[in-house]
Amino acid sequence: MTSAVAGPPDTEDEQRREDPVARDVLPAPEGASPALLRSLLAPVRGRVRLTVVLLLLQQAAVQAGPLLVAYAIDRAVPAVRRGDHGPLTAIGAAYLGCAVASGLLQLAFVRVSARAGQDVLLDLRGRIFRHAQALGIDFHERYTSGRLVSRATTDVENLRELLNDGLQELLGIIASVLLVSATLLWLDWGTGVAAVVSFVPLALAVRAYRRRSLDVHRRRSTATAALIVKFTETMNGIRPVQAFRREAANEAHFDELNRRHRRTNAAATIAMGRYVLTARALSNTALAAIVVWSAHRVATGSLELGVLAAAVLYLRRLYDPLDQLGMFLNSYQSAAASLEKIAGLLAQHPSVPEPAAPRPLPARPAGRPGREVVFEATRFAYRTGGEVLPRFGLTLAAGRTVAVVGSTGAGKSTLAKLLARFHDPTEGRVLLDGVPLGDLSTAELRRNVVMVTQEAFLFSGTIADNIAIGRPDAGRADVERAAKAIGAHDFIAALPDGYDTDVRKRGGRISAGQRQLVSFARALLADPAVLILDEATSSLDIPGERAVQRALRTVLRGRTAVVIAHRLSTVEIADRVLVMEDGRIVEDGTPAELTSGGGRFAELHRAWRESLA
Repeated sequence: MTSAVAGPPDTEDEQRREDPVARDVLPAPEGASPALLRSLLAPVRGRVRLTVVLLLLQQAAVQAGPLLVAYAIDRAVPAVRRGDHGPLTAIGAAYLGCAVASGLLQLAFVRVSARAGQDVLLDLRGRIFRHAQALGIDFHERYTSGRLVSRATTDVENLRELLNDGLQELLGIIASVLLVSATLLWLDWGTGVAAVVSFVPLALAVRAYRRRSLDVHRRRSTATAALIVKFTETMNGIRPVQAFRREAANEAHFDELNRRHRRTNAAATIAMGRYVLTARALSNTALAAIVVWSAHRVATGSLELGVLAAAVLYLRRLYDPLDQLGMFLNSYQSAAASLEKIAGLLAQHPSVPEPAAPRPLPARPAGRPGREVVFEATRFAYRTGGEVLPRFGLTLAAGRTVAVVGSTGAGKSTLAKLLARFHDPTEGRVLLDGVPLGDLSTAELRRNVVMVTQEAFLFSGTIADNIAIGRPDAGRADVERAAKAIGAHDFIAALPDGYDTDVRKRGGRISAGQRQLVSFARALLADPAVLILDEATSSLDIPGERAVQRALRTVLRGRTAVVIAHRLSTVEIADRVLVMEDGRIVEDGTPAELTSGGGRFAELHRAWRESLA
């Protein structure tokens, strides 16, 4: 065996430098963002096509106006002078019809596109939530919840703005440019060609703005996520923040992040302003040049006055959307940066993937408690290279309670996480009744292996709801029976609403020890074959710990149990004790055997007895 070396990076800064996940840089395969967008639009493909048709028809109705003006000047006005009001009446009716049709088509477009956009966002939020839940514990230990919140809120909101407003702007600009250019070419070839040629420098300006703004929006998205992370972490840790007077330091750090966010927003605004200024200068210059040239042609008789009037109106409609194009590009680049980050998140693979062909566990023989656990040539190291558990082998007999003790950092919790399959071994296998954990479906594994951690996490809701998480189909009688078995019934019954008492955020309405008792009841209700207690009694006071220990003697019977303990009082209920140091098992025996020896456990036990005295 090789000796264990250091675990993961000790400081957050070191981890961020070494781990792209911690730096909020989640690399995605080439083309992941377009592929994600295509998959999101696939279910609403029919409605997207309908919106395109509606918008084209709406633009056709809008762009018919200048043509009617040209016809009125060159045909209807002369007819009126001759006493014929029919053409002018027809043009007025046509103009009114186009206006009404444009409004109705716009309404239909907004309704269809809004519903399609909301369905896309609904799908995307669901994907982010489901995928985040499926990713391994190692990912969540490195990628903060604040960044996940940013992906599911700020980044999705950026996409919402693009889908709700940007889609209409883009399609409207494209339709307007194509229809106006085609109409100008049909009205007068020379004016149409001049208008098309004037778009070349404008296209170059758009291209330059796109290149500059994408990097700006990437940095803005990262800065926004950093703000959310800091705010979330501070509010979740508000008790230690106030207890250790971290308010000033946190405020200084938040101010720095806030200023960085302001700088990135200012950079985006400046880039947008430069584009708008350039686009307006180019379009106004082109418009003035074309109007002067066309007016000269009217004066020489080579161009009709009505065509000039229509051309001026069309040219304004051709160039005016350039400001809207800038707004669209601003939304697009922001959404592209957000989509890139979301695609990077969704491209992450679970470190403990679901097996392609799950295997069932063998049926337990009648009368045999628990299940056998075997660590077969198992080794575990962090992705950054720090080895925690050198190669070892270990068999835990079915129905036995095994206590694992040792100093902080000895590898006890890592051993428990391998058994719960929160991590997969770097080498070797962990087997449950001869079946590798990696071959079990997640549902099968969680039915048979339950872990109670040191930090008892309760969800907002009633105590009964929190206990019933262990078995959602359990009735109230089952919930109360589990609470009584663990010794939690008395304090629950004393609460204002008993089992229906709302524990509020993170269970803040009850004490840490009471939260731990509730989590014990939750695990017992699940009735697993293997129960892991990872320092689960460390937050209990002496009376609470004694109550739990009395209950554990009964509830651990009939199942395999692994108890990770700092308090040696918990070890007394174990059939077997493992002592770990530097990732190795250095002692193995019954509590009595190890206590009577002269090894590490005997020293720990003696020190514990002295502390009680």
